Amino acid sequence: MIRKKQLLFFIALICSVGAFAGQERIHKIVVQKAKEQPVITNKFLTINYNVAGKNLEVIFKSGNKTFLKNVTPKGINGTVTKKETVSAAFGKGNALVFNTSDGGSISFALYPSQPFLFVNQTVKNSGNDFVDIEKLNPLSFSVDLNKPVSKLKTLGTGGLLDADKNPGSYVFLTTVDPATRNGVVAGWLTNEKGSGVLFSSVNNNLIEIKAQIDYGRFRLAAGTTEATETLAIGYFTDARLGEEQFADAIAKQQNIKLKPRTAVYCTWYSEKNGGAGTESETIKLAGFIKDQLEPFGMGALQIDDEWQAGGKFSGPRRGFDRVDPKGGYPNGMTKTAEAIKNDGLIAGIWWMPFSRNHQDPEYKDRQHWFAKRLNGKPYETSWGGTSLDLTNPEVQNHISYVAKKMQGWGYNYFKMDGLWTGTVTEQVYINDGYKNDSIGNNKPLFNPMKTQIEAYRDGLRLLRHAVGNEVFLSGCCVSQNMRSFGASMGLVNSMRIGPDFNHDGESIRTGVIRASRLYFLNGRVWWNDPDPSMLRENGKSTADPAADGIGSLTRARLLPSYVAVSKQFFLSSDWLPDLPNDRIEIMKRSMASHTGIARPVDAFDKSLPSIWLATDHKTNVQRNVIGLFNWATTPQKIGSSTKWTGLADKTVYYAFDFWENKPLSNISGSFAMELPAESCKIIAVRAKSNHPVVVSTSQHVTQGMIDLLKEDWKDGALSGTSKLIAGDDYELRIAGLNDGGKWKLDKASLIGDTDGTTIKVLPQQENGWVRVLVKSNKSQVVNWKLRFVK
Repeated sequence: MIRKKQLLFFIALICSVGAFAGQERIHKIVVQKAKEQPVITNKFLTINYNVAGKNLEVIFKSGNKTFLKNVTPKGINGTVTKKETVSAAFGKGNALVFNTSDGGSISFALYPSQPFLFVNQTVKNSGNDFVDIEKLNPLSFSVDLNKPVSKLKTLGTGGLLDADKNPGSYVFLTTVDPATRNGVVAGWLTNEKGSGVLFSSVNNNLIEIKAQIDYGRFRLAAGTTEATETLAIGYFTDARLGEEQFADAIAKQQNIKLKPRTAVYCTWYSEKNGGAGTESETIKLAGFIKDQLEPFGMGALQIDDEWQAGGKFSGPRRGFDRVDPKGGYPNGMTKTAEAIKNDGLIAGIWWMPFSRNHQDPEYKDRQHWFAKRLNGKPYETSWGGTSLDLTNPEVQNHISYVAKKMQGWGYNYFKMDGLWTGTVTEQVYINDGYKNDSIGNNKPLFNPMKTQIEAYRDGLRLLRHAVGNEVFLSGCCVSQNMRSFGASMGLVNSMRIGPDFNHDGESIRTGVIRASRLYFLNGRVWWNDPDPSMLRENGKSTADPAADGIGSLTRARLLPSYVAVSKQFFLSSDWLPDLPNDRIEIMKRSMASHTGIARPVDAFDKSLPSIWLATDHKTNVQRNVIGLFNWATTPQKIGSSTKWTGLADKTVYYAFDFWENKPLSNISGSFAMELPAESCKIIAVRAKSNHPVVVSTSQHVTQGMIDLLKEDWKDGALSGTSKLIAGDDYELRIAGLNDGGKWKLDKASLIGDTDGTTIKVLPQQENGWVRVLVKSNKSQVVNWKLRFVK
C-alpha cells in the first residue's frame, strides 16, 4: 500500500519481461475498440480479454484448456492497447496493455519461444513531491485445473501445502494436481528493487493467487517513471518441467552463466578442529584430501568462522581484514592458503560481507556507515550484528577493500554468511514461508532513492567486481531471512537453501527438505547447497553440539547418495583423517557430480520426496539411475510404476544395486522395495537389448554417468571409453548374456596405450551377467573392447 499523505502516482505501461524499461522497443500499436475482444497468442497460450467483466482468461492451446480465470489487473478502465515489443532476453513479442483508472497501465506479454505469460508494470510519480511505495499488488487470478480444490496442492518456499494453508511463498508458487502433475507455475523473474511474493487462497471453489511486490520504501522523485518486477505464469502437463523452465527463464533474463563447482570441505562442524580449525591441522587436512579424495572430486578446503579478529558483541567477530592474534592462525592466513593451493586445492574462507559490530572501537567514528532503525539506533539483529548501509560510498570502498585483501591472501572461494543483513531486515530464522520481517521499518539509507533489495543486489555486484570471476561466491543462507532468496539470484554461484545442519531438529533431513522443493534451481540459477553430508560414526560436532552422530553405515550413505543422484552441491565437514575406510569409501563414490537431468518422482506427493530419477544422454546410450530414499526412522516400502518414474512403460530393464553390489531382478511396469530405516538404494537401470550392455560401473553411484564416456556394440563386440582414477579398481557390470542368444565373453582387451593398465574377466557369479575389472596405476582415459561369441 502507499504511505498516507503522499502525492498521487499512477501506474504506466511497460511491455517488457525485463526489470528496466530500456530493455525493449515498442513497435506496431493497435488500439482495440471497446466492442472487440482483444486477443494475443503464441504456440503455447492464448490470452482473451473479457470487455464486460474487465478481466482476462488464459488458454493452454495444446488441450484448449482455460487454466487462468478472473485475471484481474488492479483498477483497469477498459481501454486496451495491443503492442509489439522486443525483449533483450526473449526476442519479439506481443502484449495487451490496459489503462487504469488512475492514469496508469499494466501489460501482459507473450513471446514465441516462451510458455509463460509475462506481466509487468511501471509506476510513475506525476505529483510535485517524493512518494514512497511500501508494496504493490499488480493482479490476482484464479487457477482452474478441473479438479476439486481438495485434490490440489500448492508448492512454494513454505513447502507442499493446501492452498488455504499456505502462508505465502517467495519468488514462486506452483499449483498442482498431484495425481496427474498438471499444474500452473507462477514466479517472479526479477527481484531487482522489490521482493516478489505470491499468496494462495480458495475462492468460489478455485485457487486464487495474489501477486505482491514488497519494497518497504520505494521512493520516486516527482515526474519520474520506474519499472517494477516481472511475473511469469504458465500451464504445464508436468509442473516439474514448468518449474525447470521457470528457472531457465530466470537464467536467460539475468544472463546467468554458472561457474563450475567442486566438492568442498568446510571446517565448521568437524568433531576435531572444528570452527576455523588451526593452521597446522588445516595444512595436514589439505594433504590428506590431496592424497585420498582430490582424484574423486574434492577440490576446495574452506576455513570457517573464528579465524578473524574483532570484538564479540552480537554473534561472530567481524574484523575480516585481519587475523585474530590469539586464534589458530598465528602466521596469518596467507601461509595456509599457499599450502592448500600447493596441494592442488582451492582455498576458501568464511566471512560476513554486509555486517559489522557498531560497538567495535574501530567504528567509533564510523557510525554513519550503519543503517539505522526508526529510533536512530544502528540496525542490529541477534547474531547478525549491525547492518552496513550498502549505499554509502565509504562502506562500498571498505567492502571492496576487504574482499580484495582476502583474495590477495590466496582465497578464491568465499562462504558469505548472514547475507540477509544487507537487506536491512529482521532475522527470521528459520524462515521458509512468508513472514513479516518489517522491511522498510528503518530510516532511509544513505542514498534514499535505493530500496533495500536494490542496495543488497548492488552490494553483491560490488563484491563480484572487486574480486572478478576467479572467486566462487557461495551464499549463506536464505533461511535466515528469505528476502535474500530472490534478491541473490544471478549474483552468487551457490546458495545454502536451508539452515545449519540439525538446527531445526530434523538432522539429516534439514537441507534435503529445502533442496528437494527447490531442486529446479540447481544447475540453472545456482548450485543448491544442502549443507555438509555427515559421515562420522558417533560423537558430536564441537561447533554445533546439537548435531548428532550419523551411526550406521546405511544411514551414512543416505545423504551423500541423495546429493550425488540429485547432483546438488557436495560438502563435507567430518574430521577426515579419523574417518574409517568404509566412510571414506562413501565419499569417493558420491562427491563427483553428474551432468544429466535429475528429478524427484514424488515431488507433489510428499514434503520430502523418496524417489529420484537421474538420466544422462551425453553418450550414444541412455543411462538411468533410480534413487530410493527412506528418510523415516522406521522401515518403508518404496516403489512406483516405471511410467510415473520417467522410464518407458512397456520395457524390461536390467537393474543393479550399487551399495549392495549385486544385480536385481529385471524391472518391468513397476517396482517396490523394502528399505530399512534411514537408508537408500541406488539402482542403475538399462533397457533390455538383444546383446550385452553395460548397466553399472563401480567408480560412482551414478554408475557410468561420469566415468563411462562411450559405449558401442558392433559385430559381436562391446567397446567403450572410460575415465579411470589411479589405484582405483574399476569394474564394468554387464548384463544381457542370455538375450538374443547365449553370449559368452571370449576376450577382453585394451586398445591403444596400455601402460600401467590391465583388464581381466572376473569369474561369473550371476546368471546373465559378467564383470570385467580394469586396473590402472595412473589417472587416465582408456579404451576397452570385449569380444563376445554365441
